[in-house]
Amino acid sequence: MEALFSHPASGFALLGLLLLIGAGLYLRRVKLTTHILIHIALMLALSIILQQLRLFHLPQGGAVTLGAMVPLLLLSWRYGPGIGALSGFLYGMINLLLDPFILHPVQVLFDYPLPLMAMGLAGLFPKRIYLAAALAFTGRFLCHFISGLVFFGSYAPEGMSPAIYSLTLNGSFMLTEFLICCVVLKFLPVQRLLAAMQGEH
Repeated sequence: MEALFSHPASGFALLGLLLLIGAGLYLRRVKLTTHILIHIALMLALSIILQQLRLFHLPQGGAVTLGAMVPLLLLSWRYGPGIGALSGFLYGMINLLLDPFILHPVQVLFDYPLPLMAMGLAGLFPKRIYLAAALAFTGRFLCHFISGLVFFGSYAPEGMSPAIYSLTLNGSFMLTEFLICCVVLKFLPVQRLLAAMQGEH
């Protein structure tokens, strides 16, 4: 136990691995059809396009976009947490290829696949879209916060603790991204979009 506290990256590596294993076991129960795969591909493409429309880009990675998470939320609401998490994982890996910022293998885990997989949490509340979005963004924030605390603490200004630095940096950009997402959802006909995604699966 003392070794984990002296080397926090090891502990978080174990946590990340357990989360991935748990997600993998859950996803084994998910049935993928051509219909679902087409929607995943379309929504991933839309997320990637929206990701390029950045309002602000952080020096150590991360960006405020024009609602890049909305397509992932729609997939989660329509098909549930499993498909949402799978789509988030794929998007995280694509984002890693397009905009990498790598300090450590465990940091990659907590900055790319895991936070985007957290968007699948929205599928737990498909009828309460703002609560669902808040839950998903909270899960994503926690992953980024851990990464910032453990791996980006050296970037903190002199006299500021790594925890406050990570909370301030990740909290500000995640809150902004969440609010933009809510504004986009406010003007989108969400229920009609979800109904249009109906089909055999």
